Amino acid sequence: MIKFKSLLLTICGLFIASSNLFSQTIGGSQTNGSESNNVVTAVPFLLIVPDARSGAIGNVGVATPGDANSTSMNPAKMAFLENDYSIGLSYSPWLRNIATDVSLSYLSGYYKIDDRNTIGASLRYFSLGNVQLTDANQQLIGVSNPNELAFDISYSRSFGEDFALGGSVRYINSNLQSNLTSSSANSKAGNAVAIDIAALYTKKTILFNTNTILAAGINFSNIGTKMSYTQAGTKFFLPSNLKVGGSAKFLLDDLNDITIGLDFNKLLVPTQPSYDSNGNIIAGKDPNRSVTSALFSSFGDAPGGFSEELKEIGISTGVEYWYNNTFALRAGYNYENPKKGNSSYLTVGAGARYNKFNFDFGYLIADVKKSPLAKTMRFGLIYNY
Repeated sequence: MIKFKSLLLTICGLFIASSNLFSQTIGGSQTNGSESNNVVTAVPFLLIVPDARSGAIGNVGVATPGDANSTSMNPAKMAFLENDYSIGLSYSPWLRNIATDVSLSYLSGYYKIDDRNTIGASLRYFSLGNVQLTDANQQLIGVSNPNELAFDISYSRSFGEDFALGGSVRYINSNLQSNLTSSSANSKAGNAVAIDIAALYTKKTILFNTNTILAAGINFSNIGTKMSYTQAGTKFFLPSNLKVGGSAKFLLDDLNDITIGLDFNKLLVPTQPSYDSNGNIIAGKDPNRSVTSALFSSFGDAPGGFSEELKEIGISTGVEYWYNNTFALRAGYNYENPKKGNSSYLTVGAGARYNKFNFDFGYLIADVKKSPLAKTMRFGLIYNY
């Protein structure tokens, strides 16, 4: 029989090791509300940027020009896409410094119904690799392949040439047992349903004597039901997130253009309070509350007050250069406060267009000794019609 608790701890170890990205773990309450990983959620893989292009520009994407992967950052961007339809496939080996078989795969696409309406769909699959299982006597009893997935259906509509709204409906499955028998009869795969609500505004103007396209976007993502891994156990929040940002695309001449983007991120889930030795809350708020309450109270529930709330805001910035609409160079920077994830790293990448295909590559630069995300690579392929 499988010891589900041991399996769960093994898997959570991978999440904790990757906390430089997630800023939350599946685990218990912290005794100090200002320490990192004190924002507790399930399925943190939903916060990983899946496509190589956005990953190469520091995870920026809520207001940058769209493509087949737009639904992962802001579904409203689909309304302004030019091709009739497009399909994208992305793949990334994940946590290469601590595991060799963890990966994230992402399949996405869209179809323009008419000039104003666009529909899209995507599938995100996160494999946690092989986990060796043992019984109570430490005897080998098999290998598990825990995995998680999310399937989205998206829709966007433009309201004139400058403004669009979009949204997604998402089904999430977190199968940490990989369908193997557990000694805990009540353990099960986690399931949840969530939505995204997004908007995008663009404006053509002249800036610095250069034709420029300005854009501002917002995306409320992963707003949905709580998730549990047992019949009557603890229910965890989904990683509900607010992303706001802007971009400026400078059309330098007929052959050259450059886009600069800046995004801000804030998790909309409870910050764990500070407790005394008896388990009583001495600062902050009780995290056991409804999803709706958490969305609004997450802006003022940190035990360290407003200064700690500011530390929970992540910053992403990046730049993308295109030559003749055929070759691109990219770079970016992602930052999180050292006590709120400590996710600070540089990114670089490149892209190319040939006929109807886009090829993208992204690479994450970080201290190998400090970050399990160091040397992370992302690969992307898009077919445009």
